[in-house]
Amino acid sequence: MQSYNIIIIGGGAAGFFSAINIVEKNPKLKVAILERGKECLTKVKISGGGRCNVTHACFVPNELVKFYPRGERELKGPFSQFCSGDTIEWFEKRGVELKIEEDGRMFPVTDSSQTIIDCFEKEVKRLGIKVFTSQSVQSLFFNKDEQWKIETQHDVFLADKIVVATGSNPKIWELLHEMGHEIVSPVPSLFTFNISDKRIKDLMGLSAHASVQVKNSTRGKAERSGAKLKASGPLLITHWGLSGPGILRLSAWGARELFDKKYCFVLQVNWLDEVSFDEAIEQLKEIKEENNKKLIGKFCPFSFPKRLWENIVVASEISLNSKWADINKKQINALANQLTNAEFQVNGKSTFKEEFVTAGGIDLKEINFKTMQSKVLPNVYFAGEVVNIDAITGGFNFQNAWTSGFIVAENI
Repeated sequence: MQSYNIIIIGGGAAGFFSAINIVEKNPKLKVAILERGKECLTKVKISGGGRCNVTHACFVPNELVKFYPRGERELKGPFSQFCSGDTIEWFEKRGVELKIEEDGRMFPVTDSSQTIIDCFEKEVKRLGIKVFTSQSVQSLFFNKDEQWKIETQHDVFLADKIVVATGSNPKIWELLHEMGHEIVSPVPSLFTFNISDKRIKDLMGLSAHASVQVKNSTRGKAERSGAKLKASGPLLITHWGLSGPGILRLSAWGARELFDKKYCFVLQVNWLDEVSFDEAIEQLKEIKEENNKKLIGKFCPFSFPKRLWENIVVASEISLNSKWADINKKQINALANQLTNAEFQVNGKSTFKEEFVTAGGIDLKEINFKTMQSKVLPNVYFAGEVVNIDAITGGFNFQNAWTSGFIVAENI
């Protein structure tokens, strides 16, 4: 039996960040990390295509929270304590410089997630934090000496306090539920849509900026005002359907609703983004007048790929060899409809690369967000995605890990 002041359950981003900050603030504390896998920080390694999207260049807490479908209200206070700018400073102090890309995502200048892993491993070694791998927690028990007894398949550990940073681990959720915590049932978030449609067939790899929405849908708390479940951003056509930031945002905001629909629904795509059907009609009339001698199939007047334009024209029942001067009112209406309100039947989803994110976890009402401490269990803290908080892509899920880990350390 091994005894520690603090044991962190989970050797991922939130677990390591919590441990490092705890010992930096109080070097006298004896701290250990328990990881169920053979390796730690595996999700850090694969994130951002192996580059690690550390955070996002959004530095105002009230703006940053808008990227979190679950946790928006609760994170305002925590982000006021530790935000994206603090993350940048934290890593720079440890020799890791970050860079901002055009879309606001931030990566190490090395473009390698190994830089972040090396930083964490170096800090853990420097601070004397013990890391135990292949230690899957089997039971948790708060004993008469007011210590936590943690049994793994190999060992027994004692701790004065525990930090749960296990992400979407069903076994840990089950243990916490047995001890009184409410668990919001997990559903997938951040996934792509499976669509079989001749309009996007053989266009793999092409992308266009568009807005998307789920037909006959209203979004969660916005339901009373009738706000649609919609998003905008680059759409990427894949061999299985549609992906890209616009689709991933929609999947995050609609995680529960789309789960309830069993991922079968009608997706409305506006290839002109915010341009309405009526505005498209007017634009097409002007284009017809100014380019009447040009072939409609040869002249794409919008900023998306020519091959996609050709498929949209054909779907509007217009010959690619027609001149703009020859298309009639009915065809203009059909073309405007395909451009601004194209309907695609979605049948299923695909996980976005290996970056699986789950909506669900510890009910937010049972956490004190000033300390990240459990309101139900004594001397228990939470960090990262083990709680019912998740974000869209772009470094936001990692920022939640850093912020919650920092607050845990401050209060321990």
